[in-house]
Amino acid sequence: MTEPYADADGLVRVYPAPAPHGAGLVWAHGGGFAFGELDMPEADWVARSLAARGTMVVSVDYRLAPVSGLWAERGGTAPRAGTVYPGPSDDVLAAWEWTVTHADRLRIDPARLALGGASAGGNLAAGATMRLLEAGSPTLPALVVLAYPTLLAVQPAPDAALRAALDADPEADRFGPDAVRDMYENYLGGRVDDAPLPAVPGRAAPADLAGFPPTLMINGEVDELRVSGEVFASTLAAAGREIEVVIEPGTDHGHLNRPDAGGAASASLDRIATRLAALSLTSSSPSVQDTPRTPSRGRRVVDTRPR
Repeated sequence: MTEPYADADGLVRVYPAPAPHGAGLVWAHGGGFAFGELDMPEADWVARSLAARGTMVVSVDYRLAPVSGLWAERGGTAPRAGTVYPGPSDDVLAAWEWTVTHADRLRIDPARLALGGASAGGNLAAGATMRLLEAGSPTLPALVVLAYPTLLAVQPAPDAALRAALDADPEADRFGPDAVRDMYENYLGGRVDDAPLPAVPGRAAPADLAGFPPTLMINGEVDELRVSGEVFASTLAAAGREIEVVIEPGTDHGHLNRPDAGGAASASLDRIATRLAALSLTSSSPSVQDTPRTPSRGRRVVDTRPR
């Protein structure tokens, strides 16, 4: 079977690779925690493209946060009930565990299974990884893929260069402090000050990230959420973890959801596919027990923007 199919009682959509190379990816779409679905390009196009290059992809249909009032207006949709944290995070963890359990049937090497997501899905992927670490899970992701993630409910102000770029592109300037805090409080169903750490991974200290798997982070160039990703990347580096940060040139937030708008989405897809294909065939699945022996290279920043 090469066509995508639903499984795990509808929790996931599996994208079989016609010529699998052994790597797998559990993937979570974005949408501000309250929007998004499996047919959006950020979910479907990403999954189909990676599957075509050999990665088995498991796309998670996690429960969404509620939509009411201002959120309904912003999303252009009718108000509806929803599920607050930890519901969506629980769904990502359930999809991860289901994939690990069914790895043989899915033709995935568990030692080459990655976890990732875009935007709010990046938050869910990072938070789920932290919960796996806390629980002492025997199988951690071989790689964490974070595409323009939101990781802080209260972000530091952007630097002068990013602030100037946002001012010059008002359509990209849509993640100011109030909007981000509102998004998180809607997701949490309460105050951000009381949020559990896996719900706001950017608040982590280096000690909280000991043992965190190797991470690829791809940020938008003109995207205020990039600030939260950079904070998290710096903390991973301080913890001695392997982190590669890429700023995709000419992009604002959500470029994987616009694959027909220039070549940025394809460029990011290439970066992800290359890292997945490069996962070692001989490595053992990372675990909490063996993290002291796991090599770590610290932070590597790849700024591909033209000078």
